[in-house]
Amino acid sequence: MKNTTAFQSLRERMLDVGNLRAASALLEWDQEVCMPPKGARARARQLATLNAQAHALFTASDMGVLIARAREKAAGLGSDEQALFKEVAYDYERAVRIPEGFVRRHAEARSAAYHAWLKARKQADFALFLPHLETLIDLAREQADYLGYEDAPYDALLEDYERGMTAAKLRPIFALLAEKQSDLVARIIASPRPTEQNWLNQRWDTEKQWTLTERVLRDMGYDFDAGRQDRSAHPFTTNFSIQDVRVTTRLSEEEFFSALSSSIHEGGHALYEQGFLESDEGTLLASAPSLGMHESQSRLWENVIGRSLPFWTCYLPVLRDIFPGQLDGVEPVQLYQAANRVAPSFIRVEADECTYNLHIILRFEIETALLDGTLKAADVPAAWNEKMKQYLQLDVPNDALGCLQDIHWSHGAFGYFPTYALGNLYAAQIFEIMLRDMPSLWDQVGRGEFQGVLTWLRTHIHRIGRRKTAAEIISEITGAPPGPEAFLAYLESKYSALYGL
Repeated sequence: MKNTTAFQSLRERMLDVGNLRAASALLEWDQEVCMPPKGARARARQLATLNAQAHALFTASDMGVLIARAREKAAGLGSDEQALFKEVAYDYERAVRIPEGFVRRHAEARSAAYHAWLKARKQADFALFLPHLETLIDLAREQADYLGYEDAPYDALLEDYERGMTAAKLRPIFALLAEKQSDLVARIIASPRPTEQNWLNQRWDTEKQWTLTERVLRDMGYDFDAGRQDRSAHPFTTNFSIQDVRVTTRLSEEEFFSALSSSIHEGGHALYEQGFLESDEGTLLASAPSLGMHESQSRLWENVIGRSLPFWTCYLPVLRDIFPGQLDGVEPVQLYQAANRVAPSFIRVEADECTYNLHIILRFEIETALLDGTLKAADVPAAWNEKMKQYLQLDVPNDALGCLQDIHWSHGAFGYFPTYALGNLYAAQIFEIMLRDMPSLWDQVGRGEFQGVLTWLRTHIHRIGRRKTAAEIISEITGAPPGPEAFLAYLESKYSALYGL
């Protein structure tokens, strides 16, 4: 009875912590979507208070007592309860290492940095962001010291996003990706290029783009009764419960694919969040085991499905209805070729599949150098520009197109970027097995029928939540540990066919 009481009390406490975190997430969503600029200072205080209160509630001494009591009788818990207890204990043991005062300082610094980043990016002036970046780097090192690490401070931060991963494990993976993808890009650039697609050089009405994104999100299975789409400077997904999962996108009259790709990408994240078991609502089990696994869902939808020939065969008639006269004479294969055009570019979120991971490797190398002290924050623009030349043979014209393009550092999210590359790897491994299990998959996609894909993902990934690690899920689905081989094979096959290599 004591064990049941302790576990129930533990669960109730986590619901309260989750509610505070959801309130904080709501304020952050508002900050990025519709908050007036003059609200920034007050918002920083509000977020600091909420984050500090959530941390204090989670790390209170009686929480440790509840965990200890539940641990004494853990064998008597059901499998779901054991899984939940294990995850609560893991998070608690990391959280108690962080002082409440640090949480408050970190939240205030992040909020101030976000608004400085917005201004700096708009003016392409890194100096406006530099003092905030220096503060956040200092805080990241402090956080790493609190959490502890064996090899590098970066590992302590990476653990929050990709459990069990380290910089040492990433380096050989990234070295292989850099070698193979650079070679593939070079062969593509040297190959005969597809005919220039002049139809893309038009103005694409943003309201019509909005109509298209919402149509595709609904077709994918995104539940608008449990979510909404808005506009933001940087597309993102956030959730306050399984029944309230929101996405944002950004629109440009000059970019035909940008908004749709962003919406499909964020829709993949949102479908994951909407797909957790309702019985897990409000618990840690209703979350992904890692951001790499989360990213696998968005990349699978955006790239593997959303950039496929069957997808564009299906949606060309829809596009012609939404943009009358603008796609006359355009065939599905032309859309497919345009959606998969390979060309080194400055902006990560606009990068093609063949160059995307190179953007991530660049950021990983800069982040690890910042954390271990071999690179100063003031030298980030120069280091960035040098690595863009090394990996993508591009000369960066200004910092808005360079080191100021991403929101992550303004959020203090050091260690986050590698999960994007890992998501690409996981997605390729997952899709190999999905296609084996669903031989008619491409026929379904060609008809705009995505329920089969969504049901497969719900069954094999979404409903598991945090009961298993990302590595365990990948290994059970594919029979092999996570690795780069499937992704590299996918790229080679797809782009060799596209470019006649």
